[in-house]
Amino acid sequence: MALTSGIVLYAVLWFLTFLMAIPIRLQTQGDVGEVVPGTHAGAPEHHNLKLKAKLTTLVAGVIWVVLFWIITTGVITVRDFDFNNVMSPLPVSDETGE
Repeated sequence: MALTSGIVLYAVLWFLTFLMAIPIRLQTQGDVGEVVPGTHAGAPEHHNLKLKAKLTTLVAGVIWVVLFWIITTGVITVRDFDFNNVMSPLPVSDETGE
């Protein structure tokens, strides 16, 4: 995996994880009972974004390490998902390595 690919993979994982973490334990103005005039009752009152960003960084890092290991070792390849046999077979090498 190239450096750019690793950075892009981490960025996608981070944003995906962050967008899943935002609604967890979110308290809205309607939940608290103090709706500011001119705002929706579903507007966030307590969102804890700094804590969620820190946890997201850790979780995305762990997921990235697992995916990095899978990709670099070749445990799972693209050919594992070729259910219709669209891809050509891998070339077979002889004992000399050619």
